[in-house]
Amino acid sequence: MRWENLTVESRHDRAAEAALFGADAVTIRTFDTPEFRGITFHEIRARSILNRVPGASRMPFEWTVNPYRGCTHACVYCFARKTHSYLDLDTGVGFDTQIVVKVNAPELLRRQLASPRWHGEHVAMGTNVDCYQRAEGRYRLMPGILSALRERANPFSILTKGTLILRDLDLLRQAAEVTEVGVSVSVGFVDTELWRTVEPGTPSPQRRLDVVRTLSEHGIGCGVLMAPVIPFLGDEPAQLRSTVRAIAEAGATSVTPLALHLRPGAREWFMAWLGQHHPHLVRRYERLYAEGAYAPKWYQRRITRQVHDLAEEYGIGPTRAGMPRRIRPPEPVEEPEPSGPTQLTLI
Repeated sequence: MRWENLTVESRHDRAAEAALFGADAVTIRTFDTPEFRGITFHEIRARSILNRVPGASRMPFEWTVNPYRGCTHACVYCFARKTHSYLDLDTGVGFDTQIVVKVNAPELLRRQLASPRWHGEHVAMGTNVDCYQRAEGRYRLMPGILSALRERANPFSILTKGTLILRDLDLLRQAAEVTEVGVSVSVGFVDTELWRTVEPGTPSPQRRLDVVRTLSEHGIGCGVLMAPVIPFLGDEPAQLRSTVRAIAEAGATSVTPLALHLRPGAREWFMAWLGQHHPHLVRRYERLYAEGAYAPKWYQRRITRQVHDLAEEYGIGPTRAGMPRRIRPPEPVEEPEPSGPTQLTLI
C-alpha cells in the first residue's frame, strides 16, 4: 500500500507519488506540549478503515481496524516498523515520531459496517500499532470506533499497552451487552530497567497491570499477551516467574506467551539497539535468528511450556492469542415488582 492510497484522492503520476505530504488530503501538525514534542502528525482522510488480513498471515482473525500508523510507544522490537517503509517513511526514529492519523476513522467505519457487503465478522484492533497510544488522548478516535461497533453489535477485540483504554470503560461494557468483546493487555516482562530501554514511550508494566486489575474489578475479563519474551534479557526462569506472578495478582483471565520475533524493518532497528546496549549478545542473536524472523521452535516451545506451567501454578490458564472473550455485563439490579399490569416488550 502506498501513501496516496490512504487518501481520499488517489494520485497516479510519479511526481505526485514522490510528494508524499503535498496532497490536499494531508494536514501536517505539530504540538508544542511536552508529551508531543518532536512528534509530527500527518492527518489524513482515509479511503477505507477495515483491512483484510492476508490469507498467509498467522493471525487468528481476518479483519483489522488501525486508526494510526507509526507509534509513540517507540518499542525497539515493534514488528510494524516495516509498514512505515510502505509510505516511504523511516522505520527507525521516523516510526516513533511521524504518526499518521486517520481522522475520519469513526465515520468511515460506521459507513463500512452499514454496507450490505459487510457480514459482521470479528474486528481486531491494536494488531499493527497501538490504538491507545498517546496520540489517542488528543484525537479521540476510539470512542467513535467503539460506538460504531456497538451500534452494529459487531464483535471485536483490542490489544493494547496503553492505560487510556480505561477512559472508554463504559463503552466497552455497553458493547459487551450486545456482542462478543475481547480485551488483552501486552506485558512481556516486569523488569523496569529493561522496560525503560526497549519500550521507552509506554506506560510501565505495573501501570499496564493496573489496567488489567481495574478492568477485572469492573467485571471486564482481560487477558495478558506476555509479549515479547526477549531472549537472554527477559527469559530467565526467575524473570518469567516474576512476570507470571504479577499477571496473576492483577486478575488476568489468561496469559499467552510470545517469543520475540524480528521481521525486516524491526530486525535492523533492534539489532542496532542491541549493539549499543548489549554488544555481547549480538552474536547470540545472530545465531538464534539465523533462520529468519522467528526464534527456533525449540526455543518457542521451551518458553511456552515454562509460562504455561507457571500460569497453572498461579491459577490462570493459557488462551489462543487474539481469542475474543465475553465481557461480563453488569449484574442486574433487582427492581420492585410492578403493582399493576405491564406491557410486554420484544427485547
